[in-house]
Amino acid sequence: MPVRAVPAVTRAVSILRLLGRSKTPLGMKAIAQQLALVPSTALHILRALVAEELVKVDAAKRYSLGLGTLALARGALERADFPSLVQPHIDELSRRYPVTAIGVELPNLQHMIVVALSQTQAPVRLHVDIGSRFPTLISATGRCVAAFSGYPREEIEAGFKVLRWNNAPSYATWRKEVETVRRQGFSIDRGNYIAGVTIVAVPVLDSAGQIEETIVSVGISSQLDRPTALALARDMQQAARLVESLKQPGAEVRARHQ
Repeated sequence: MPVRAVPAVTRAVSILRLLGRSKTPLGMKAIAQQLALVPSTALHILRALVAEELVKVDAAKRYSLGLGTLALARGALERADFPSLVQPHIDELSRRYPVTAIGVELPNLQHMIVVALSQTQAPVRLHVDIGSRFPTLISATGRCVAAFSGYPREEIEAGFKVLRWNNAPSYATWRKEVETVRRQGFSIDRGNYIAGVTIVAVPVLDSAGQIEETIVSVGISSQLDRPTALALARDMQQAARLVESLKQPGAEVRARHQ
C-alpha cells in the first residue's frame, strides 16, 4: 500500500539519523541548515525528542543522541532472530579468515543495515559498526539482492545508476555478474566498491527463495587471494544454509528436543 508522508515524523527521523552520523554534538542552527529545516521547526522537534529521551542537550545547547535510542535499538536486536542466529557463524569466519564478518539486514532497496559483527584479529582490518547503513545495491550484497529479490528490474537499474563506486562496472557488465551470482549463490567484489578491498557476500533466503539478509566478509585484497576467497564463500554458504534452517517455523522447538 502507498505510504502517506507525515512531515513531522520524517523530520524527526532525519534529525535522529543526522545525530547518529555526527561524531560530535550539533547546535540547533547546524541541524536546521544540514536538513534544510526552518529553525523554529527544528527547535520544536528537538524539544519533543529531548522530552522523549531520544535526544539529549548539553549546557551549550548542543544536541546528541540520548539513551532512549539505545533502549530501542537493544529491544529491536533482542527480538530479531537473525543477529543471534548468525553471530556464532560470523565469529567462526573471522577466526578462520583475515576478514571482518558481518550480518546484514535488507529492509528495502534504499539501504542495508549491519546488525551483527565480528572483527578479525588480523593486524590490518577494516572498521565497521553495528547500525552502519550502506546503499542496498552496492558491492557484493547488491549483486545478491539483484539476483535473489523480487524488485522490478527498472527499480534496480534506477538504484544502480546513483551508486558511487571506486571502480564502477557498467550496468551491462553488472547485470552479467548478477546472473553469475544467481547461478553460483555468492558474490565477490574485488576492488569495485573500495580500492584494495575484497567483499564476499552470500544471501540468506526465505522459504520462497527470496533474499532477506546477507552474510558478508570484508578483507584486504592482498590477504584474500582467489582460492582463499572461494573457500571463504563456500564456508559462508554453509553458514547461510544453517541460519536459514533455524529460521524456519518450529526450528527452535525441534532443536531443543534433539
